[in-house]
Amino acid sequence: MSQAIYYVNKNNINQSNINQNCINQNQNGVDQNSIKQNKINQSDSALIDSIPEQALNIPIGNVLDKETLLNSLAKVANFPDYFAHNWDSAWDCLTDSDITHLTLYLNGVEKINTEDFNVFKRLIEDAYKDFGKPQLWIVAASDDACE
Repeated sequence: MSQAIYYVNKNNINQSNINQNCINQNQNGVDQNSIKQNKINQSDSALIDSIPEQALNIPIGNVLDKETLLNSLAKVANFPDYFAHNWDSAWDCLTDSDITHLTLYLNGVEKINTEDFNVFKRLIEDAYKDFGKPQLWIVAASDDACE
């Protein structure tokens, strides 16, 4: 695999790409075109099968925002006590860790702060660009995406 982030629609295996606009359709004041995602070059089935067993799941409840992402990432990645609960500190702790694979399931997420979500994805992409890790699989059920 040669990219940092993979987008997978878990329930619609034949879909060849996922448009993040669907996931963020209820956000007001957000330029939906600015958050389009990369096209998936493989089938979603192959991508689901490619998620490594050792991938750590970042648990998210009903709301995906900076606080939830940072707290969940810190807990699952066992960040050290000096973690400062900000994006820079998350990047430092993540790149200092041995973590190579993460998953983020969007099933059941009712509200997504798109700005925070995009910052999180840039953090993953920057870490991957500089260190070759981690890779992130973002998985959404088809009923969580646009019809």
